[in-house]
Amino acid sequence: MAFRSLNRTFAGMMMILTVLLYFLVLFALSRWTSRKATNETFFRAERKSPWYMVAFGMVGASISGVTFVSVPGMVMRMDMTYLQTCLGFILGYFVVAFVLLPLYYRLNLTSIYTYLGQRLGPRAYLTGAWFFLISKMSGAAVAFYVVCMLLQRFVLDGVGVPFPLTVVVMVALIWLYTRRGGIKTLVWTDTLQTLCLLGALLLIIYKVTAELDMTAAEAVQAVSDSPMSRVFVMDDWASRQNFWKQFLSGIFIVIVMTGLDQDKMQKNLTCKTLREAQKDMTTYGFAFVPVNLLFMALGVLLTMLAGQRGVTLPAAGDELLPMFAATGELGSAVMVFFTLGVVAASFSSADSAITSMTTSFCVDIRQCTDDERLRKRVHLGMSVVFAVFILMFRLLNSTSVIDAIYILVSYTYGPLLGLFAFGLLTKRMPRDRYVPYIAVASPLICLAIDKAAAAAGYTFGYELLMLNGLLTFCMLWLSSLKMDN
Repeated sequence: MAFRSLNRTFAGMMMILTVLLYFLVLFALSRWTSRKATNETFFRAERKSPWYMVAFGMVGASISGVTFVSVPGMVMRMDMTYLQTCLGFILGYFVVAFVLLPLYYRLNLTSIYTYLGQRLGPRAYLTGAWFFLISKMSGAAVAFYVVCMLLQRFVLDGVGVPFPLTVVVMVALIWLYTRRGGIKTLVWTDTLQTLCLLGALLLIIYKVTAELDMTAAEAVQAVSDSPMSRVFVMDDWASRQNFWKQFLSGIFIVIVMTGLDQDKMQKNLTCKTLREAQKDMTTYGFAFVPVNLLFMALGVLLTMLAGQRGVTLPAAGDELLPMFAATGELGSAVMVFFTLGVVAASFSSADSAITSMTTSFCVDIRQCTDDERLRKRVHLGMSVVFAVFILMFRLLNSTSVIDAIYILVSYTYGPLLGLFAFGLLTKRMPRDRYVPYIAVASPLICLAIDKAAAAAGYTFGYELLMLNGLLTFCMLWLSSLKMDN
């Protein structure tokens, strides 16, 4: 017993050392990329980023710590049907690459919401920017909560570190390595984070396969034969896992969460040319099916391992991977790999979120791009608010982490979808003074519809995002005037 306790203590120290070494590498990259940094460096990386670096780094930035922890556990309640959404992602990335990117490059945008001001009016512009800030702050705080929660539960609680201190220190570290180089630094740190994330995933799969006493071929066959390997649901229209619901939702999730999201687009807009940006986006768009397939295959293997060892599966899917990887069940090496993967995935999302929110506030709200003192103050302020949101989420969250993010997205990103769709698909001009009220009314109407549908026996899934955007579009149309040619 004493030996096992000593082993856990050693593993905990190794996890902390891993995180510290990881940050040292991040700070070294930050120092190298932020030499002679200006606002142009922070906001646009001087538009000199190699497209292949952006593409590879975006895999890690898009696959957050939430994905790392939650997706393996999804197989417990919805099999592999999440892959239907991932297939929709591919088409969504093509829409963004060949519809939205040409527009953003033609207008030479730093913030994509500048388009709303040019096309729809000043209030539409501010409405779009504020909805992004609220959406990104909420979603990124949920995602980053995962890494803080796991480090707290499995490492820091044992040495008496309070959760608020964990959050403050982690956010402060992000602020330190992004405060000068901004988006230029993130293009390079994202590459490191993606390497760590994918390496940790493959090493954990290898270890679980060995624990099951299987070869790689036997593991593939076992996953294929499992009833949890079901991907397509074609026969139940009321199910949240229906193929067309998930596939179409996947398309619109990418259009909104990437194409209409300053966070993701800011990195893509650092490529030298439109052509390179399109190559970047279509390349990493194809990565999500195989990567998520690996995560879900890991989930199936973990349920098999639990059955082999007589371990009761956790009630929440989010607990499946941590139950094995973060408790020493698979050895100290897996604990270290797990910590590295979660930290890399979570930080690649959080650092770019804080940077993009700083950019949007400076460019869209304050409409100032050349005041470095203002940018530094805003960046610090965003970091502080971000930490507060994480602490608030710990008190409020009561559902699956990844579902919580998409629920938030469905309600807050819908108006952005409606605003951009109206600007791109019509030649009408909305009455600008009504736009903020429409953007607030649409999510509230969606909430009422969702509640009424649930009472009638229908459960909305991610398609709520499309309904939200459609309502915004229709109300903009009803309040609009035909533009003079």
